[in-house]
This record gives sequence, structure tokens and C-alpha cells, in this order.
Amino acid sequence: MTIAEAAPTIEGSQVLSKAVLKAASLLDLSHAKLARILGLSASTVSRMSGGHYALSQGRKEWELSVLFLRLFRSLDSITGGRENDARAWLHSKNAALAGVPADIMESIQGLLRVVDYLDAVRGRV
Repeated sequence: MTIAEAAPTIEGSQVLSKAVLKAASLLDLSHAKLARILGLSASTVSRMSGGHYALSQGRKEWELSVLFLRLFRSLDSITGGRENDARAWLHSKNAALAGVPADIMESIQGLLRVVDYLDAVRGRV
């Protein structure tokens, strides 16, 4: 692989890493919480925040990051970009999900449940 071939992958990794960190920040999710959602260690997320680590394409962390961003985009669409509403929804008990979405999405199955729920709600908006 040449440097030219590797550049888009490195750039894409950095873009996804920054987007995930920004979404987590806007949703008031700590590094530790984001780490549990993505299946990473808290120190890895801290290194990612400092620019010393980028998500790797082809790994589970990449897939979970893309799914997390899908959740963010759905929630952003539903709330009309009102960050306070998005944060309030994510951190409040939800009867339909039988729990707090921010806690539920710490498992892969839970993240999928929350994304599916938001997709269904967004379809009605």
C-alpha cells in the first residue's frame, strides 16, 4: 500500500473519530460512557480526544461508531437540532425502551434498540 492509498483511510478515521467525540460532547456523554458504548477503554477514548488515536476501519469500534452517529443524527432530526432536548431525552427514563437510553446503549443490543426506536419515531415525524 502506498502513502496515497493509505491517506483516505487515515483521513476517514480522523473524521469519524472527531465526529463521534463531537456528538458525544453535544449529548453530554463522558469519555467513560462513550468508551462503554464503543467497546473501547476510557484511556483509548481519552487518547482519541487528544488526537493520539483514531478509530480503525474494519474493526468493531468503527461499526459501533457509525451506529452511534446514526443515533445522533436521528435524535438531532427529531429534536430539530435543540441540543438541550436531545440531551434531556437521552438521559431520561423512556417507558418504551424500559430504561434510560444513555444507559441502554452501553451494550451492542441496547445501542441497536435505541437506534431502531429513534428510526421508528423519526419515520412518524
